[in-house]
Amino acid sequence: MRTTGPLAAGIAATALALTLTGCAGPSANELSYEDSPLGQYLSSAYGGDLSEEEQQKKWDEQQRAQEELMAECMAEEGFEYKPNVQSSADFSSGEDVEWEPEKREWVAKYGYGIVNSPFTENQGEGSSEEYVDPNQEYIESLSESEQTAYYETAYGVPPEEDELAEDGSYEYNWEDAGCQGWAQHEQQGEDPWQADEFADLRTKMEKLWSSTQESPEFKELNAAWSSCMDDGGEPGFSAQMDAQQSIADESSKIYDAVYGDGSTEVDTESPDFVDPSSSPEMKALGEREIELALVDLECRTKTSYTAESLKIQFALEEKFIAENKADLEAFKAAAEQND
Repeated sequence: MRTTGPLAAGIAATALALTLTGCAGPSANELSYEDSPLGQYLSSAYGGDLSEEEQQKKWDEQQRAQEELMAECMAEEGFEYKPNVQSSADFSSGEDVEWEPEKREWVAKYGYGIVNSPFTENQGEGSSEEYVDPNQEYIESLSESEQTAYYETAYGVPPEEDELAEDGSYEYNWEDAGCQGWAQHEQQGEDPWQADEFADLRTKMEKLWSSTQESPEFKELNAAWSSCMDDGGEPGFSAQMDAQQSIADESSKIYDAVYGDGSTEVDTESPDFVDPSSSPEMKALGEREIELALVDLECRTKTSYTAESLKIQFALEEKFIAENKADLEAFKAAAEQND
């Protein structure tokens, strides 16, 4: 399985929910992505049955232990490293943020929540602490070559371009990830999701996630939605997910036009610099997003799209579980034992 880091299992566990709703939000009439039969297997295996407070406490404890191990490793290699115990994960449900993409009033304000989002608004209001890397001063005291050695020791040598997949991902190996990889492995142990024992299950699960939209039931539902979009003056979308993806793609293009592929440094302090998030192009895209999302909402309502898509997904999951019950139980047991 290709990944950009050791949290592949966590990513896989959440990928299902995004597939179910097309990022449509936490509820859909009587059904919710939280009702996902397969998602419940993965959630319980990775601590999803814990409360928000328990998940946060568990993460913080693991992070603290991992950072202390990393400091030991760096010291053995001749570098200073102060454990960075600033939590980078927030397990709060965000219940104070309204995410209601099935309501016209919300869509008229946020569209799909891509260009403008209630989450970023809330973050802006609540962000009072500025992140400070406890190792920054030490790193800046090193020469350029010493900094390179520091980062390679800490995180491993970045993969070469020819080692990357087309989507930019790569095959993660903790042994190639420097002191951080070693510390994660020492603290967390082997990730059962990456074990050869479950390679076949991984392949089957990934196929389920990627092929769901190709099922006859989904094609019929998307065809009805697409016809409605044509009638509403928004032709060219064959699947509901394509509509919001078109906005995400255009947003990425605006950022890429400013920052490129990241290989060239951008002087954000220059008087000529225009933050792409507040550029005229992004503002126009935000207006276009709302226009498109309103037509989409009308068509989702007419076709009962969200509820019907969940019904189709859950039926496919139940079939998958029945066919792979033994492997799923074995994976769940391995993940819980490793927890």
